[in-house]
Formats: sequence, structure tokens, C-alpha cells
Amino acid sequence: MLNYLWAAMIAIGIVYGVFSGNMGAVTNGALDSAKEAISLCLNMCGVMALWMGLMEIAGTSGLIEKLTEKINPFVSFLFPRIPKNHPSREAISTNIIANILGLGWAATPAGLKAMEELSKLEEERGNPGYQKEKGKNSVRIASNEMCVFLIINISSLQLIPVNMIAYRSQYGSVAPTAVIAPGLMATFITTLVAIVFCKIMDRARR
Repeated sequence: MLNYLWAAMIAIGIVYGVFSGNMGAVTNGALDSAKEAISLCLNMCGVMALWMGLMEIAGTSGLIEKLTEKINPFVSFLFPRIPKNHPSREAISTNIIANILGLGWAATPAGLKAMEELSKLEEERGNPGYQKEKGKNSVRIASNEMCVFLIINISSLQLIPVNMIAYRSQYGSVAPTAVIAPGLMATFITTLVAIVFCKIMDRARR
């Protein structure tokens, strides 16, 4: 759907440029945007390398393990039916910690690992494939834990919005870190709403 949307926007822009006599501006805009995209990618690669390196150091030093232990009560509150020693808990904790630190790149592998382990958990519970038949086709149904994890991951409480700071710095913001307080407030509210929603839906589902 997004592919069609972007294609339509580009086509409309080109057609408007032709009929309004601004085709030169459209061409220059396209070339300038391509140049900015490459520059932004290089800038973000540097930021990503820095924070991924710090995340690796934190993991090697045992800091991630200690933080995982600290948020175990929170994970147990969100996922009361996941066994305490199940591998998915560690992956979920790592994902939450990475998101809080604004390291979306580091959070993604942990999130995929968590989903994989949650899938295995469903098989251990006797729900292989957790599928329901619908006519001739089988429909894949996400488990309750998967839904909760996805919503919490999307709400993404962040103390340091690294991506946004990098974007603001790239485009010449006078105070790129000024977004920290508003970002923290916004993500705190979205995470709180997500937790309340998950608990209400979990109770209704049961």
C-alpha cells in the first residue's frame, strides 16, 4: 500500500511540475534530495556504529545482564505466563533496554529473537503454529505474549532519542538535544497507555 502511495505522490508532483512550468525545480529538488539522502545515511552510519559499539561494551561488561535482572519484575508484570527461566525473557529485556536507550538498531535483533522464542513457547504449550482453520486456508494467530511485546516495542519508552538527535544535528538544529524532554514525556505516555491497553485486552481475552 505504501508503495502505491509514494508512487502516486511522485507522479502527482511530476505532473504538477510539468503543467505549472516548474519542471526545473522538480528536477533540482530530486537531485538535492538524493544528495541529502546519501549524506544522512553516512551520518547515521557513524551514529549507529558508535551506539552499537557502546551496546557491545555494555553486554561484554555485564551491564546488560545486570539491567536485565533489574527489570525482571517489570517483565514478569507484563508477561506473567512466561516461565521465569525461558530464553524469551532475556531477549525481551534486552529489547526493552535498547529501546529505552534509544538504540533501535540494537533493539531489532533482540526483538526478532524474542518473537522466535515466543513462537517456540507456543509449541511447547501444545499450540504448534497457533493456527486456526478458515475455509481452505489456515490463519496464523499471534499469541497474547506476542501481541503485548509488539505493542510495548512500538510504544518504545526512550530516555535518549538517538535517531532524532542525529537527524536534528544533520539538518543544522541549534539545540539538537532539546527534543529529549518532550520525547521522554511522549514515549512515557504512549508506553503507559500501551500497558493499560494490553492488560485490559488480556483480561477480556481470558
